[in-house]
Amino acid sequence: MSSTTTTMNQFSTFRVADQLFGVDVGRVQEVIRYQPMTPVPMARPAVAGLINLRGQVVTAVDLRVQLGLPPRAEGELPLNVVVRTGEEAVSLLVDSIGDVVDTTGDLFEAPPETVSGPARELISGAYKLEGKLLLALDVDRAVDVDRTS
Repeated sequence: MSSTTTTMNQFSTFRVADQLFGVDVGRVQEVIRYQPMTPVPMARPAVAGLINLRGQVVTAVDLRVQLGLPPRAEGELPLNVVVRTGEEAVSLLVDSIGDVVDTTGDLFEAPPETVSGPARELISGAYKLEGKLLLALDVDRAVDVDRTS
């Protein structure tokens, strides 16, 4: 083991369109398959609805909308990454679930120039992993549906 102190981070990963995102595992409450949603009249476009998680009402935020991406293909159901924001849980709707990935702080860098638009505002930076780029999602910004109109 090296004597340099390198911070180890663990990210729960998922994909939205062709982008690989990660959320610090400490913020993830659970990952669950698609849940039926109750629509919320007059809610922001990013609010896909409310899900019932064992009696707890959880707002579902569609990351495709937050990222300015086109909607999922007809019949494609999102998956739920339930994250903690302060005292409440919020579900992030994603396209597919990945693995838990270990990274080190020395692989972290500022958001790359190739990431633009809303995605750039929702990430804190990126980790260069072998053959892929892991975008570190800022959970608090991602669930802020008032950020976009």
